Amino acid sequence: MCPPAIATEGLRKEFDDAVAVRDLDLSIPRGEIYGFLGPNGAGKTTTLRMLTTLTTPTAGTAHIAGESVGDRAAVVEHLGFLPEQPPVYGELTGREQLEYVAGLRDVDDWDHVEDLLERFDLAGDADRRVEAYSKGMKQKLGLVQALLHRPDVLFLDEPTSGLDPRAARTVRDVIAEVAREETTIFLSTHILPVVEELADTVGVLSDGRLVTEGSPAELTRRAEDGAEAGDGSLEDVFLDVTAEAPSGDSAVEADAPGTQR
Repeated sequence: MCPPAIATEGLRKEFDDAVAVRDLDLSIPRGEIYGFLGPNGAGKTTTLRMLTTLTTPTAGTAHIAGESVGDRAAVVEHLGFLPEQPPVYGELTGREQLEYVAGLRDVDDWDHVEDLLERFDLAGDADRRVEAYSKGMKQKLGLVQALLHRPDVLFLDEPTSGLDPRAARTVRDVIAEVAREETTIFLSTHILPVVEELADTVGVLSDGRLVTEGSPAELTRRAEDGAEAGDGSLEDVFLDVTAEAPSGDSAVEADAPGTQR
């Protein structure tokens, strides 16, 4: 059997006297879309940063496509990452931005890149400077560069942020398509309908702890069975399991300047 695409055991991150992520255990198989939910400050961004090798865990283990996150060189070839603020250079054109990233990734399949530009309606603007792009266009460009090397695992932080409904629909379609091609998607978002539509499994983080996990249908069924009010929606599940943070050290969501909560 293939190892899980994403696996953590006892993953923990501390900052001074506060704990951002505590004893996180995940096992996400290849080709699954995993919806990662949690209120602001729950530890989602810190988790993403550990899994993408941008910050070092305090304790525990994490593996991406079978490679330890402690070996950054081995992990980065397997992953694509779209943070909430896409890492693009305003002085470059869209095409120059992608050529730069393709060079770093040793990607020479430019037909694939051009196909992605067409798919995201960026082909006509690819030779414009990125500084002239709208927020939504930068978001789409960031997603193209996260996909251009066909990663085994794709981490997305609010991928539909700033997009109009048509562009958001395209992003959701592409996420579903790449998952069918056996890419694992780790999807962090506050937009619950996107998670309900796409996710195979949902995990909810609160105060640095994974407080519930299951398919959207399983979680909403639990809400229907146990709730006196509400309609058994994923929103009801989220509000219920994050209503009271567990006792213990305060969770934080900060580990680098500019980190988003």
